[in-house]
Amino acid sequence: MFTDSHCHLNYKGLRQDEAGVLDRARAAGVEAMLNISTRQSEWDEVIAVAEREPDVWASVGIHPHEADAHPDVQTATLVERAAHPRVVGIGETGLDFYYDHSDRDRQRASFRAHIAAARETGLPLIVHTRDAEEDTAAALEEEMGKGAFPGVIHCFTASAAFAERALGLGFYISLSGIVTFKNARDLQATAATIPADRLLIETDSPFLAPVPHRGRPCEPAFVADTARFLAGLRGVAVEDLARQTSANFVRLFGKVGRKAS
Repeated sequence: MFTDSHCHLNYKGLRQDEAGVLDRARAAGVEAMLNISTRQSEWDEVIAVAEREPDVWASVGIHPHEADAHPDVQTATLVERAAHPRVVGIGETGLDFYYDHSDRDRQRASFRAHIAAARETGLPLIVHTRDAEEDTAAALEEEMGKGAFPGVIHCFTASAAFAERALGLGFYISLSGIVTFKNARDLQATAATIPADRLLIETDSPFLAPVPHRGRPCEPAFVADTARFLAGLRGVAVEDLARQTSANFVRLFGKVGRKAS
């Protein structure tokens, strides 16, 4: 059974066929999905899906692209909403200096507010980073010195050196369909070396559909294709990789296990 550790079920391309998307995921063996929020206006909708569907969980957070639109994001607000029983993570948050859709200092301030919320709640921080490896790693390392917090680097595409720094902080690393792309040689080399007990898989639906679904809207069912590719890359049975990554998901997002038991 597979787990999609990062998807956006409320985004265009999935929202219009929510029932079909969920049915196809379950038919493909997906037993849990984490529905990620990227702006405050989404929180109610993302949580509502998790309330309706027992195999869907929710996060609360502000994407770095949205930092300018949320200049006053407060740790206390994140902590308050994270108390909901179906909210299991903080984010996605982080730094994106590739697009620079938001001011970099506002991105940094938002990131720190989310880190503080993860520390206070004990819920994992869900980190987006693009063209900001050094700033992201430095912020995480500095903040970790103030008090530990769990987390995951989602949709990992960064360097092997960044992976080592993230793993050194106790973080998990989540791989998306990008790892199946023909031109992702460096990522594939790193993916082959990630410790089995720190590995997650995701779709980032509706983006980044893996081979053989390129050019189509991605959906949680496709996490099985990423898992099959990754299992071949790592020389393990896909059933073993599915079990391991699902167990890792429950270990990291501990609230899932508590509520499931």
